[in-house]
Amino acid sequence: MKWLELTVSTTDEGADIVSARLSMLGINEVSVVQGREAVEKIMNDAVKYWDYADDAAINESPAVRAYLAMVPENEGIEEQVRDSMAELAKMEEEIGVPLGSLEVVSREVDEEDWANNWKAYFKPIKVGDKLTVCPTWEETEDDGTRAVLRIDPGMAFGTGTHHTTRMCLELLEKHVKGGELIADIGCGSGILSAAAILMGAREAVALDIDPVATKIAVETAENNGIDIMKYTVYTGDILTDKQIRAAVSRRKYDIVLANIVANVIIALAPLVPQLMHEGSVFIASGIIDDRLDEVIAALEENGLKVNKILSGEDWRALEATLK
Repeated sequence: MKWLELTVSTTDEGADIVSARLSMLGINEVSVVQGREAVEKIMNDAVKYWDYADDAAINESPAVRAYLAMVPENEGIEEQVRDSMAELAKMEEEIGVPLGSLEVVSREVDEEDWANNWKAYFKPIKVGDKLTVCPTWEETEDDGTRAVLRIDPGMAFGTGTHHTTRMCLELLEKHVKGGELIADIGCGSGILSAAAILMGAREAVALDIDPVATKIAVETAENNGIDIMKYTVYTGDILTDKQIRAAVSRRKYDIVLANIVANVIIALAPLVPQLMHEGSVFIASGIIDDRLDEVIAALEENGLKVNKILSGEDWRALEATLK
């Protein structure tokens, strides 16, 4: 079978936004190609990462890449992607994140080439002190000191390599001691809540407005042998869906996670304390540096105290507790 390879040039910071935009077109199987500087930084940091990228990947520019079967159902998709990227370019100033050229390049590839090409960019990585994120097709040494989270990066973005996810995982591991109840708001591929359970959390409740994301979150749990009774997934908007809010708010959580964007974290600020008890921690990421002060102000206005901030290039993550 022939496949259409679509590559959208962007920036390391803009990759998640481009991925989300493609998801709106029904393109959920993407790989993120990080830029030379980001890849070299990861490869040179032997303490936290190893074998993240093959040498061939180093010279690539930041991009988001998708492979689509060349079947009648996908006719016209390239034009839709180009139109979507043109619209996104007009929103760059409003979004507040550099998005790069958003140029779309296409080419036809054989199925064998497709498999080898996109898998080359995903190798096992060590995150923090307790977790290794490993693609489902890779083997990794398990010495018993790290939980191994197996993901399929071809299913959705949210693979642990982006600063926002990595910082969340690093904060998360400090608070998972065993037996915790987790809430993962805007769960995406489910990497955070699944990782929490693998590190010892008792149970997780995950939710996302995107039905594709929640489907992938369930698959992530299944790929890691997580008992579905320990992993509840809701599809919908907790800010507007009263049923979902009621269902999630019935319990108090030891750790509340929100790896989303600043605007949504600000909107969640009044709700988050209702999900927490005195010893709970709120971990938020996806915050661009320019919006950090706004996020902190919103959290503090609603009874939270920010105790720690992590930085990864232009991105920030934080943890907060009840005052």
